[in-house]
Amino acid sequence: MASTDFKDYYSVLGINKSATADEIKKAFRKLAVKYHPDRNPDNKEAEEKFKEISEAYEVLGDADKRKKYDQFGRYWQQAGQSNQSPWGNAGASAGVNFDGFDFSQYSGFDDFIDQLLGRFSNTSSGGYGAAGSRPSGGGFGDFGGFGQQTPNNTASDVEKNISLTFAQAFKGVESKINLGTETISVRIPPGAKSGTKIRLRGKGNVNLMTQQRGDLYLKVDLKPHDFFFFEDDKLVCEVPISPVEAVLGGEIFVPTPDGGVSVKIPAGIRHGQSLRLKGKGWSSAKGSRGDLFGRVAIAIPANISNQEKEYYQKIKEISTYNPRQKLENIKL
Repeated sequence: MASTDFKDYYSVLGINKSATADEIKKAFRKLAVKYHPDRNPDNKEAEEKFKEISEAYEVLGDADKRKKYDQFGRYWQQAGQSNQSPWGNAGASAGVNFDGFDFSQYSGFDDFIDQLLGRFSNTSSGGYGAAGSRPSGGGFGDFGGFGQQTPNNTASDVEKNISLTFAQAFKGVESKINLGTETISVRIPPGAKSGTKIRLRGKGNVNLMTQQRGDLYLKVDLKPHDFFFFEDDKLVCEVPISPVEAVLGGEIFVPTPDGGVSVKIPAGIRHGQSLRLKGKGWSSAKGSRGDLFGRVAIAIPANISNQEKEYYQKIKEISTYNPRQKLENIKL
């Protein structure tokens, strides 16, 4: 991207720089629904806006890209290239060959020097230790399962984000990861969620002191879906029903990750109540299925026929129900 084409992605999404990952997702989801081409047919302005907010989320929704964007501004993409240092020619002047070395793991040139001298930054561990040292204990194997394990505190271990669609995460997918010097294929098992970490042994950076490679940790980030979303570990969707269906009940169609099902709703169901669809939720690496929660949203029709309006008027005239009766005595 040319310097004159620099965009403030935070402004594009209408958020501030301190926004959390969840706030970024919510802002993107809201705008994506508003400007999606399917909702704005033949609207070039909406189409361009959708592309712009997608571009912004592509960067801010990726923790690694966001970090570079915040640190280097319009030059964040150049800073991410493995064969150049974001800090200029400081290394070249010292007679050190940086060709092919990944500088993206360091927050600054001082951090790189610390690793070169074989010591850690004391900001995270509270002291110094030998370069390449590793904590004892077990860990999960080569992308054989999921976990929330934190990478070892060595500069040779690397954490990268991998963005997946809901369909890819639900079914599992084989993805190619570019490590700069090589491209590897990784099989992501079914059931990954945002925050899931997968460990690839021996695929991290080369430790400058030991010349041994650390581990690569892939952290999954789910791209927003137009219909499904997570609340904690629950897969949730919003199911619109008409006022008539809310009053009388009936049978409705509800989409699930692997196909729609018919669900009976009881008469008198309220806005915001949830329908629990057992075994129709998210998949797991072991093959089991969780539950899907369909949150009811009573949808008011924007346009009704004259006959419908007449019947609604009649219902209003004969109805004795007052939903605000309990509000009459409320005061400060």
